[in-house]
Amino acid sequence: MSDVVEEIVNLGDRSYSVVVGHGVLPRTKEMIPSSARRVAVVTQDVIPPAYIPSFGDLAVSMHVIGAGENHKTLATIERLCREFSQAGLTRGDVVVAVGGGMVTDVAGFAAASYHRGIPVVHVATSLLAMIDAAVGGKTGVNIAEGKNLVGAYWQPHGVVCEMDALDTLPEREMRCGFGEMAKYHFIVREDLSSLSLVDRIARCVRIKADIVSADEREGGIRALLNYGHTLAHALEIATDFSIAHGEAVAIGVLYAAHLAHRMGRIDSARVDQHYDVVHGVYGLRHSLPNGITPDQLIIDMGRDKKAIDSITFVLDSATGLEVVSGISNEKIREALIDLITRLS
Repeated sequence: MSDVVEEIVNLGDRSYSVVVGHGVLPRTKEMIPSSARRVAVVTQDVIPPAYIPSFGDLAVSMHVIGAGENHKTLATIERLCREFSQAGLTRGDVVVAVGGGMVTDVAGFAAASYHRGIPVVHVATSLLAMIDAAVGGKTGVNIAEGKNLVGAYWQPHGVVCEMDALDTLPEREMRCGFGEMAKYHFIVREDLSSLSLVDRIARCVRIKADIVSADEREGGIRALLNYGHTLAHALEIATDFSIAHGEAVAIGVLYAAHLAHRMGRIDSARVDQHYDVVHGVYGLRHSLPNGITPDQLIIDMGRDKKAIDSITFVLDSATGLEVVSGISNEKIREALIDLITRLS
């Protein structure tokens, strides 16, 4: 068991550290670029003030955004950029995102857009942000046509995962993080459940860092990080985000197993292993809300940003995960019925 773990996302002269542990918040200051004279902190009212880092003599402006996916919009990006300008931020200054995945997505995109890109540092206070959203440089917002359809790749200067913040996290937010964590068991085909929480978070960060270092802009293996996400994003849209992202990913991972089984890629024992992780290890027992039909989900999956000529999935096989497209709607529907039946 480790107290503090530091992982490196290796991107040449844009490489950066991800620090995981208790009491690591002061490490934020060492990640601030030497050129910075002003810090724009982007956060939410729900984030305890104790997790806003200290920045010494630097001028600090606070920028509070709303909680929930309905605030993850281009209107929020415009408001932040205008506030940055009013605060006098220049290209040498820095944005610091303090919060969960929604905050890092929005603040990162605002930083990527303002002055065509200024530095950003992420202080992740949710489990989901620590193991996924804050690491890897994906930023974005939603539009009516789909989730995260507008955004940019913009790597941070550093990431601090302050685990003390998890003690203040609502139970549902922890469960959302576990939903995202479940996918890593299948990306690397490892049982992560024996690790302490610090080491498990660090292992997820290391897995993602290695993939991002090899494929920053998702031209190849980075797509494997989307395991479970094709259905997950459709569920979020179909329920108007009443299902949270991590909850939807947990269901999406199970669905991906059913679809792989329908296609003869894995056997029923491997499907059971997915349930063992999602239900057994993480206790994530979600069912699909009433009124959502397979046909509606197929339509919403077709709008996913990963779709090219057809709905695209990441699916398991005897040799590991692979990106698969060209699956018939009939097969997709059959697997949805399998999922609904087993979850009911």
